[in-house]
Amino acid sequence: MGLSRIGKKPVPVPAGIKVAVAGNELVVRSADGKKELRQSFDLVTVNVVENAIVVAPTDETASAKARHGLYRSLFANMVQGIATGYERKLEVVGVGFKAEKAGKDLKLTVGFSQPVTFTTPTGIEIDVPGATAIVVRGIDKQLVGETASRIRRIRPPEPYKGKGIRYANETVKKKVAKGK
Repeated sequence: MGLSRIGKKPVPVPAGIKVAVAGNELVVRSADGKKELRQSFDLVTVNVVENAIVVAPTDETASAKARHGLYRSLFANMVQGIATGYERKLEVVGVGFKAEKAGKDLKLTVGFSQPVTFTTPTGIEIDVPGATAIVVRGIDKQLVGETASRIRRIRPPEPYKGKGIRYANETVKKKVAKGK
């Protein structure tokens, strides 16, 4: 068995971003923000070499090989989050369904008796470019995806008319109603 194919690739660090490794902590900083990862790096070695983060396993055990690719992916996500950020787009589909900003929060009118207010978590920015479009942005890939998923869970698309909140690239399979 060889090394992780993903883990072997060094993580390029763009200009203007500083990376520091100290013990069990990796810190990625730029003028816009800072992201930290505190983990036990006992099964891998982490080095910053000429604008790149290099991860190598300390031995050939299965757990060391698994962590090799995992940490490389986590580091790459941190660097990309600081460099360009992440965004997830959602669509609101249905007659009378709409989304609007209420301060920092999101107010959704999606067929319930009252509008639903979604509180924006720290580190996330929600933008509403149109009445039926929602954009979730942030530097943490996991938090952006989780926030978009929580918004979608408020009113997931139903299978007969497709009404609800869906991801922008999501395809909803529609069922044929009985008797038609």
